[in-house]
Amino acid sequence: MIKPRLKTLLITILCICSFLAKAQIGYDYAQYDIGFAAGLNNPTGTDVTTAIKKTPSAHFNLTYNQTPFLNYVFEGQFGRLKAGDPAAGYGLQFENHFALFFLKVQLQAGELIDYSQSNVLNAFKNLYLSTGVGYLVNHVVEKADVGLPGDNNTNIPVIPARIGYEIKIFNQYNEPSVKIDLGYQYNFVMNDNLDGYNTKLLNTKYANDMFTQFTLGVKFAIGGVTSYRKQIHY
Repeated sequence: MIKPRLKTLLITILCICSFLAKAQIGYDYAQYDIGFAAGLNNPTGTDVTTAIKKTPSAHFNLTYNQTPFLNYVFEGQFGRLKAGDPAAGYGLQFENHFALFFLKVQLQAGELIDYSQSNVLNAFKNLYLSTGVGYLVNHVVEKADVGLPGDNNTNIPVIPARIGYEIKIFNQYNEPSVKIDLGYQYNFVMNDNLDGYNTKLLNTKYANDMFTQFTLGVKFAIGGVTSYRKQIHY
């Protein structure tokens, strides 16, 4: 009777010790994050080149972390763009409201480098590049009527190109639980109707529209804890 109880006690102790050891080595991370961000938009690549306004957008994202430094991000954005002065140039002016949805892959430097022996590399491990595909639902709510062709309501594919830095905040088990994200993103729109003016129909020298964004966001780990092949926190 005593031996089975002793065996059960030993197994329990070993399991607890194994769990505590795993929790302390600093290799664990959550596979899923949920996040929010604010963006500042700049329509620098449209047909309207005067009186460019910086306008806000709200961002929501869900991230799957294949590793702490290789991330797949689904993101939704809601915002507006505005530029133009009717008294300047050709009198072009526009304001649009948009919804934008992205599926992006994000590669951080920590996935590629050995940051364990260098304070400099350790600081750079959270620097990342990101790209993917997007879908823009665009509504031009105001523009100057200057006789140019164009559509006020369009659904447009978008290609993002982003550079950023993720500040990881670790919990008591050295797992990244909160992440502050700073990023700068180019959005390459796959037609010329973002501003409601499709000047490509008049002259093929004009390119597709684009706009840039600076974003500040925060992400929270929400579960699916697993382990990484090397230490995350130094």
